[in-house]
Amino acid sequence: MDQGNLKFTKTHEWVNVEGDIVTVGITDFAVNQLTDLVYIELPAIGSTCEAGKVFGEVESVKAVSDLYSPVSGEITEVNSALVDDQSPLSDDPFGNGWITKVKMSNSSELDQFMNADEYRKFCESEAH
Repeated sequence: MDQGNLKFTKTHEWVNVEGDIVTVGITDFAVNQLTDLVYIELPAIGSTCEAGKVFGEVESVKAVSDLYSPVSGEITEVNSALVDDQSPLSDDPFGNGWITKVKMSNSSELDQFMNADEYRKFCESEAH
């Protein structure tokens, strides 16, 4: 997936928009902060999510972190392979490490996200 076309949140989720379907994952920055991942809780297909609200969690040997839905809508697909093997989150966070797909109910929510350059600068400021 071309990171240049992705949108990013301040909670380190990435968003790929295709029509009204949004693919959501967590960034390599987030994975590196968490270190060794051991568990992920995914939302249920058919459930609804609300922008900015928790819709799952990822656990590492270091901490448990909430996953925040970047958009409101209905969960249409989840990457269930991650339940048994979290390594794609580390090895390919912008590809095979995608977490869920959401059918958006409000596309104006996309206006608040950062582009790749803005996100990189945001991460640099967080690292200091």
